[in-house]
Amino acid sequence: MSQIRDNRLTSEEEYRNIFSAASDGMVIYDIGLDSVVEANPAACAMHRYTRNEFIGLNPAVFMLPENHALFREQARSAEPGVFEASIVHLRKDGSAFHVEVRRSMMMFRDRPCLLSIIRDVSQRVQTERNLDLRVESQMRELATLLAISHTLASTLDFQPGLILEQLREIIEYAHCGLFVFEDSTLVTLAMRGNPQLDLAPSLRIHLQETETQGMLFKGHKPIRIAEVWGDHPQARSLRALLDDGASALIQGMHSWMWVPLAVKGRMIGEVGVAHEKRNFFTPHHADLALSVANQAAITIVNTELNRQAQALAVLEERQKLARNLHDAINQSLFSAGLIAEVLPRLWERDQAEARRSLEDLRKLTRGAMAEMRALLAELRPSTLIDAELGDLLGLLANAFTGRTNVPVKVTVVGQGALPADVQVAIYRVCQEALNNVARHAAASSVEIHLNHNEKAIEVIIRDNGLGFDPEQITSGHYGLSMMRERAEGVGAQLSITSRPGHGTELTIRWMPGRMNGVQSKEYE
Repeated sequence: MSQIRDNRLTSEEEYRNIFSAASDGMVIYDIGLDSVVEANPAACAMHRYTRNEFIGLNPAVFMLPENHALFREQARSAEPGVFEASIVHLRKDGSAFHVEVRRSMMMFRDRPCLLSIIRDVSQRVQTERNLDLRVESQMRELATLLAISHTLASTLDFQPGLILEQLREIIEYAHCGLFVFEDSTLVTLAMRGNPQLDLAPSLRIHLQETETQGMLFKGHKPIRIAEVWGDHPQARSLRALLDDGASALIQGMHSWMWVPLAVKGRMIGEVGVAHEKRNFFTPHHADLALSVANQAAITIVNTELNRQAQALAVLEERQKLARNLHDAINQSLFSAGLIAEVLPRLWERDQAEARRSLEDLRKLTRGAMAEMRALLAELRPSTLIDAELGDLLGLLANAFTGRTNVPVKVTVVGQGALPADVQVAIYRVCQEALNNVARHAAASSVEIHLNHNEKAIEVIIRDNGLGFDPEQITSGHYGLSMMRERAEGVGAQLSITSRPGHGTELTIRWMPGRMNGVQSKEYE
């Protein structure tokens, strides 16, 4: 019997040693007494109580109210099993810390109790929060970069002020400026952050010293200056550079960052960023700013290319107009002038011949007027959208006849508005088809049929010219490739039927949603 008693005492001593040595906190709570009846050293240290202070405490002292309510509910139920939760405990000084707790029912000193095993996870929770904040910050930065990229990609109108405003969402700054190079001068396109600088005229910073230019251009990488007023060579170069009427950029500032605007090694400009704190800008700030600057530089170049393309397009359009005036209208008016010059003498000699010449004069002037109207339509693109397709085809027909003296009969059945892109595409296809007839067909007559109905819009251009073998036509000949691309671009079908000696028939068909009522009209 004494052996059994000795074994039990040895077992209790072993359990007490384990209880005392555990790194996790262990607390025994007596359900009937509603207080702590035992706690190991780890639990006492965790809550910053001595053992004597901890024993006898009501759990409400070291738990938040909402956590204590759940604890009391579990204690009242007294059901076997294990309860696990992540909650907040309070230290003796009232400070909170996060714990993971595991509770189970037990008998202690022949009384029903709860054993709580407590692990301090405050450091892990703080690490997770810091990670969440970092992820949130990175997501915000990526969203801002995406917004900037979308803004720059969706327009060819560069908005430097908007770029600086969006940059401020990911990099805090006191003020910021976007500069472009003009010869050996930095010129501000926009300033943000300082109301006086925002409203001031463009600053012009002259780059005269080779050393200063080398500082800005070297490596095409961001330059961070930790102390603007320090003795570092970059700080001295910055002060010397901004001394020429731009010193307001660094007044009251301590940190500065130059970010290059460059595309394929070509320096376009710089972004200058300032802050009041010393050593404020980090390498991460430099990477973010460089991402924005690279996109801005590409947009600046694209804007320049777009302006050049627009100027070239205007020049080409003027040249095209000049060619058309020379090839068609000028020649018609020249011929009409010759007829008008000889007409009085011809009338006196042969009135029948004179009347035929008068008819020729009428055709020439009518053709010149038709060509002029067609050119005016080209100069006013809205005409191609606002006018009815039948009227536009009549305009093309009259211009063609005036240019070639070949009659064209235009028949229009039905009417209805077309989407702008569809109408322009059909007009261009018909225009190219008539140009092909004039250049290659040697036709004596041409017919154009436009048919509107509820199911489709169909245009047929038919000539009685030389025709050709479609199987023998090389790619791009007669402008067929261009016409097919225009038709396919608006979802229309283009078909061409021809054979040598039997003329050519071109059909373009588009399926609209709904058309208006039907009526007929002809152009002679």
